[in-house]
Amino acid sequence: MSGLVHTVVGTSANVSDINVAGALLHGEEHAAFGDSGYQGVHKRAEAAGPTWHVAMRPGKRRLLNPFI
Repeated sequence: MSGLVHTVVGTSANVSDINVAGALLHGEEHAAFGDSGYQGVHKRAEAAGPTWHVAMRPGKRRLLNPFI
């Protein structure tokens, strides 16, 4: 894993991150990382291929550590 960003897609605020997940991939990725806006991306056919690592939603993360 190189850690290099190879694709960036800018959208307006009313477009969800998950809707453009497939456009971010070139097909040779083994892993993809996203913030909580990508929850459920592994269910989308256009984003299939890499292993997705998606952050928890902030509310769920707070439940794990009440000291935050």
